[in-house]
Amino acid sequence: MQIVVVESPAKAKTINKYLGPDYMVLASYGHVRDLPAKDGSVRPDQDFAMDWEVDAGAEKHIREIAGAVKGADGLILATDPDREGEAISWHVRGVLDQRKALNGVPVKRVVFNEVTRAAVLDAMQHPRDLDQELIDAYLARRALDYLVGFTLSPVLWRKLPGSRSAGRVQSVALRLICDRESEIEKFRAEEYWTIEADFLTPRGGLVTAQLQRLDGAKLDKLAIQSEARAHAAEDKIEGAQFHVGEVERKQARRHPYPPFTTSTLQQEASRKLGFGAKRTMQIAQRLYEGVDVGGETVGLITYMRTDGVQMAAEAISATRRLIENRHGGRYLPAQPRAYKAKAKNAQEAHEAIRPTDVGRLPASLAVHLDRDQLRLYELIWKRTVASQMESAILDQIGADIDSADGQISFRATGSVIKFDGFLTLYREDRDDAGDEDAEKPLPDVAPGEALSREALRSAQHFTQPPPRFTEASLVKKLEELGIGRPSTYASIISVLQDRKYVRLESRRFVPEDRGRVVTAFLESFFKRYVEYGFTADLEEQLDDISDGRANWKAVLRDFWQAFSKAVDGTQHLRVAEVLDTIDRELGPHFFPPDASGRDPRLCPSCGTGRLGLKLGKFGAFIGCSNYPDCRYTRPLTVANGENGHGEGNGELVGTRELGTDPTTGLPVSLRKGPYGNYVQLGPAPDSKDKEKPKRVGLPKGIDPASVTLDRALRLLALPRIVGLHPESGKPIGAGIGRFGPYLKHENTYRSLGAGEDVLEIGLNRAVDLLADAKSRRPAGRDLGAHPDDGKPVILKSGRYGPYVAHGGVNANLRKGRDEVTLDEAVGLLSARAAKMPSKARVARSKPKSEGSEAGTGRKPRARKPKPNGEG
Repeated sequence: MQIVVVESPAKAKTINKYLGPDYMVLASYGHVRDLPAKDGSVRPDQDFAMDWEVDAGAEKHIREIAGAVKGADGLILATDPDREGEAISWHVRGVLDQRKALNGVPVKRVVFNEVTRAAVLDAMQHPRDLDQELIDAYLARRALDYLVGFTLSPVLWRKLPGSRSAGRVQSVALRLICDRESEIEKFRAEEYWTIEADFLTPRGGLVTAQLQRLDGAKLDKLAIQSEARAHAAEDKIEGAQFHVGEVERKQARRHPYPPFTTSTLQQEASRKLGFGAKRTMQIAQRLYEGVDVGGETVGLITYMRTDGVQMAAEAISATRRLIENRHGGRYLPAQPRAYKAKAKNAQEAHEAIRPTDVGRLPASLAVHLDRDQLRLYELIWKRTVASQMESAILDQIGADIDSADGQISFRATGSVIKFDGFLTLYREDRDDAGDEDAEKPLPDVAPGEALSREALRSAQHFTQPPPRFTEASLVKKLEELGIGRPSTYASIISVLQDRKYVRLESRRFVPEDRGRVVTAFLESFFKRYVEYGFTADLEEQLDDISDGRANWKAVLRDFWQAFSKAVDGTQHLRVAEVLDTIDRELGPHFFPPDASGRDPRLCPSCGTGRLGLKLGKFGAFIGCSNYPDCRYTRPLTVANGENGHGEGNGELVGTRELGTDPTTGLPVSLRKGPYGNYVQLGPAPDSKDKEKPKRVGLPKGIDPASVTLDRALRLLALPRIVGLHPESGKPIGAGIGRFGPYLKHENTYRSLGAGEDVLEIGLNRAVDLLADAKSRRPAGRDLGAHPDDGKPVILKSGRYGPYVAHGGVNANLRKGRDEVTLDEAVGLLSARAAKMPSKARVARSKPKSEGSEAGTGRKPRARKPKPNGEG
């Protein structure tokens, strides 16, 4: 008998069906041991000796594996094909060695990139030994993360009470978010105006063009900075005659994107499906490990933690056949497309994420997958097929429209898709950008042709600050900088959120005050260790270890020598010194000067105290130096200028004028009322006025300091039409009601959560949310079938928080968690069941008595009917 060990019960169940009676497949349920969470688990003074401890939850699974191995013909370690998978196999073998369970039983390692019958059987024919270089790379990473966390956190606790380290790589990601916030706070909007005109061609076509030159000079973006200048320019245009100048025609090719890597999958799933990185990886794991399709359990996608963009030759051939059969020869390039990875190799699972069988169409799996699984599979399938399709061809045209004297010139551009190629199947979304492939037809024009000017329009704009990071753009930036690796992006984001260093607002990251303070501390006293270049260089050294080009202990020694000196250098620091340093560091952001010349640090309450950074039980805040006589405080928000008026304990005080509505000429202001902050169009009403000005409350989570004139006007324009529903053809509306932002379609309403922006939400996302509103069941979410009995494991929400349920056993999620994978749920349920008295387990497993309430044996009580037809 051969004993095969994999990480998860779902994967074990799938593989067990492939191997037959001579094999027994068991699950380790992830890592079986780790460094104890105490000081001294890694000892640099003993050549980085490391102590390992078997996790309490893993003890049961280790005993099961050890019992099965005794007397077996061999042990086959078949964990995932990356560094973490190699580490799990190494730990399993190490624990079994310690417990003398092997006793000469041969141990081999096999890897496969997809959980299919052919791939698994082929892997069994090509076993190998454990890869020591991958194990060394794992040991180096684990030791580094431990040493940074357990060395830096005590420093933070002593110098900044209530703070702790975010982690080696997480601290750098946090710095990215904080730096971006600083850029936004320093930003000052500049007004500018654009002028466009409609021109009629001799054939009746309408051409819309933008003003490019005035008085013979080329205009830059900020050339027209006031309404008066815009009107002056319009006056000059009014009397001019126009004709077509130079016409430029060219053809552009859009090439398809490579198949998904881990980071690009997370980015596109965030943009197109609204999934966080963690949720994306949970669903992808399920698709990889196997789903029951027509009575056979099969993995639907290849391994989902990879930097590679290449595909196996047989997969490319199958994809090309499918393209020719479904789309025709025009959509098939003459030669297969080959892609090269830009990122460093880190996970050693070189193939891209693709369907294991591209002939398994998404529509054929609709009855076998839940909605989110199907959407993610379809995204992967489309991206894979499109990657081997022909390029799209666009006809682009640009035309100058000049005045007779040559002093004024407009520019009109257009593009038409001549051949859609891969765009017929797949278009990649963008963060903070429009659709570059959208068609903008331009009527036929010829040089020298006279044009009749029709409408002339000027529009006011304001320059915009750099956007905050979304999950997608943060992952992209980390990858560009060479920070983190495919297996770490989701955990980096989760740690920052779990430790309350950042929050998501309108699906973008906003640093919390504690996150800003920790980042300022690290940049002041540990600057080298949060530098992007240093972190990326260290990641490269760790990659060198996995490739056998560097010694893991030498890398650790070099790091520790410098890092320990930096830590020792902070021993003499007093808390007051640290606060003064951080106050100086963050002061320019939180106390920017205003046009009045008033001292931005002067306390607005007592008029004599100086505002500065303080530290309290719940983190940092801004307070008055005259405390306790003056108790003025406010959160860490900018208190001046276009970015906000955080005053009086952080609340808006008085009225902030935002500008003038260009349509009505009425003033637009931000105000505070008894029910919160709101924007208003028009002045405050007189007692004689019968008509009140239009007002719209700020949605929960929007910082008043971030409200600009443009945003206020868009709020005042609500409700808006998002688009027409693809099934009913009727409009979907978005607006703000007494209970907050919402979507409406016919008689269906859907509240928008904190992660959704009522002003930005698009049609696809709106349709998805409305579909969820119809199908949402209060009973909970099905995580999948339990590997023991095939019955569903349900994630529910109770009065004490989220929990998982199966077969009468309930297990609470760990504090701070609201999501869990099937494997984690099974582990929690197993641990809970083991603690329950045997009688209770038996009683819970019995079916409910007919006509009695759930699990009580009592007759159901008479219930008063609820209004509105509710149960």
